[in-house]
Amino acid sequence: MNKSFLLLATFLSFFLLSQNIIAQDITPNKKMYGKSFYHQKAPEFVVEKWLSDVPDMKGKFIMIDFWATWCGPCKRSIPQINEWYNKYKDRMVVIGVSDEPEAKVLALKEPKKEYYSAIDTKKRMSKTYEVSGIPHIVIIDPQGIVRWQGFPFLAGYELTDEVIDEILEKYSK
Repeated sequence: MNKSFLLLATFLSFFLLSQNIIAQDITPNKKMYGKSFYHQKAPEFVVEKWLSDVPDMKGKFIMIDFWATWCGPCKRSIPQINEWYNKYKDRMVVIGVSDEPEAKVLALKEPKKEYYSAIDTKKRMSKTYEVSGIPHIVIIDPQGIVRWQGFPFLAGYELTDEVIDEILEKYSK
C-alpha cells in the first residue's frame, strides 16, 4: 500500500507540474525585476493621465507595459507590442505606462505606439509592482488575476505569441 501511495503521489506531482510549464505561469527560478503577483489578484490599475483614448477593459485580458522613452530595450519592444495589440485587440487591451512627464512621452515619435498609452508620474503602479527593470510586462486575465509578468526578453522565459495564445486559451471564461 505504501508503494502504491508513493507511486500515485509521484505521478500526480509530475502531472500538475507539467500543466503550467508551457504558459510560464509558474516560474520559481525566473529572475523578476519586480514583485511577483503570479496567480494573485492584480493591484488596482491607476494612472495619472491617459495620452490616448481610455480603453474598455471590462471582460478582457490586459497587458501592461511599464516603459520609458530613454530605455533602449523598451523602444525596441514597441514594434512587437504593436503586433500583439493588433493580433489580440479583440481579446486583450494593451497599455503602455510611463512614469515620465506627458511632454517627454509625446515627444517620442519613433517607434510609433499603436496601443493605449498613459502616464503615472507619481509612480503609483510601478511602486506597487516594485518594478526595478524595464520593460516590465504584466498580463492580467478577465477575472483580474496576474497570469504572466516580467522582462519580455528574458532568456528561457521570453514572452511570445505562443505564450500569449496559451494564456488566452487557458484563462478565458
